[in-house]
Amino acid sequence: MNKNFYITTPIYYPSGKPHMGHAYSSIIADIFARFKRLEGYEVLFLTGTDEHGQKIQKEADKNKKDPKKFCDEISETFRSLTKTLHLSNDDFIRTTEPRHFKSVNEIWNRLTKSGDIYLDKYSGWYSVSDEAYYDKDEIEEKNGKKISKTSGSSVEWVEEESYFFKLSAFQKKLLEHYKKNEDFILPKSRKNEVVKFVEKGLKDLSISRTSFSWGIPVPENKNHIIYVWLDALTNYLSALNFPNIADDKYKSFWPADVHIIGKDILRFHAVYWPAFLIAANLPLPKRVFGHGWILSDDKKMSKSLGNILDPIEVIKDYGIDQLRYYLIKEVSLGNDGSISMKNLKNCINNDLANNYGNLCQRVFSFIKKNCNNKIPKKSNLSESDIKLIQNIKNNLPKLIDYINNQNLNEYIKMVVNFSFEANKYFNDSEPWAFKKKDPERMNAILYTISEQIKNISILLSPIIPVSTKKVLETINLSDKDISIENIKKNDILDYNLELKNLDILFKKIENDN
Repeated sequence: MNKNFYITTPIYYPSGKPHMGHAYSSIIADIFARFKRLEGYEVLFLTGTDEHGQKIQKEADKNKKDPKKFCDEISETFRSLTKTLHLSNDDFIRTTEPRHFKSVNEIWNRLTKSGDIYLDKYSGWYSVSDEAYYDKDEIEEKNGKKISKTSGSSVEWVEEESYFFKLSAFQKKLLEHYKKNEDFILPKSRKNEVVKFVEKGLKDLSISRTSFSWGIPVPENKNHIIYVWLDALTNYLSALNFPNIADDKYKSFWPADVHIIGKDILRFHAVYWPAFLIAANLPLPKRVFGHGWILSDDKKMSKSLGNILDPIEVIKDYGIDQLRYYLIKEVSLGNDGSISMKNLKNCINNDLANNYGNLCQRVFSFIKKNCNNKIPKKSNLSESDIKLIQNIKNNLPKLIDYINNQNLNEYIKMVVNFSFEANKYFNDSEPWAFKKKDPERMNAILYTISEQIKNISILLSPIIPVSTKKVLETINLSDKDISIENIKKNDILDYNLELKNLDILFKKIENDN
């Protein structure tokens, strides 16, 4: 069985500072990467920045900076974000790196060799903001301005010499691929959207520009700059040392297991990218998952509305695990999700402080006071003890299936429920009532609840890595002990070691009236 797993975020366009949408995509990908490591997979988790194109050049000019220096500065803020979000990415790709230039040149040469590129003239609507071309029926007029119906970005009429990719020739092959690989695009609603778009008929795609210079030049014609999306999408291969297909990294990790993207860039990943790869005679990624937008109080975040939530500010005020948990718990993955500070506070108080945090605090405090600060050894477990421990083990296949199908909401719902059940078990079992009359029963209860805390913490570790690390270290488990395999095993805890101190995990937030 292949135990390699390759997951990517979109590479972010560093024309401005990171926002909640960037944080959301990255956190989702990080959770899947962390879980697959728990399963024993060799994981490659890639993120990075997309640094070419007209939009970047305009922003650099506006700031009176050289485009490369401008990108160096802005890209660094995205690299810093990976640390702030506690991402476990293995690589950070920049499209201004030499390794990426090599890959893009190879893709271009392959498309030329296959006869899928030709020179002509482009006339049509182009959005600098989206770096995207739009058909007439995708444009509307608002306040005297032509804008894209989907993104709301302004478009301008462009006429220039351009190289074209024969996208129209790939309509049948793409539809066949979607049909044969039902889960190639998820969720299903996104797949239906893509299939309708392709069935409507594909036009050849302009893949070079001459009106600006910031980008990778076309190998045989330096007056042309390669279209920023053909350039950007190739990053998923650049990180694997492509075009060296004999390289261990490429052989181990391509095709990618899943590209995590926002729904606004679905067409590029689910139509253009597979067509480029088919033409280049390269395997297609196994899945493209398009998540929804993060809305602020039911409205799409925008500078003009002034409703952009800065993830770094939220983390400063409430904590990284609190933000990670809230985004995953409250937003249905695949759909748009509205977030608000009021709901964030409620989520921290109810799910994290009152449930998981309270469980760990109460149990460890009780063990400290009544068992010389050591977890009791397993002895004479009752039917209810065994049932509680076994419930998590029995549900592991289901949890793995949820992750493999990007069903994060069902995953977290089940794990949170384990925590509620553990709290109920501790209350109903009343270990304090057995301290004098039946210490053996008290010890059995404490052994059982400690096992549950271990297993729940391992399952929550992809979502709230900072807090679960503290809990697992309290019970003397190191990173190497944290695995799905060690949920299946009993007695991996060392009963001779004292528990370490655990401070309050989640402080309750006072809600404003």
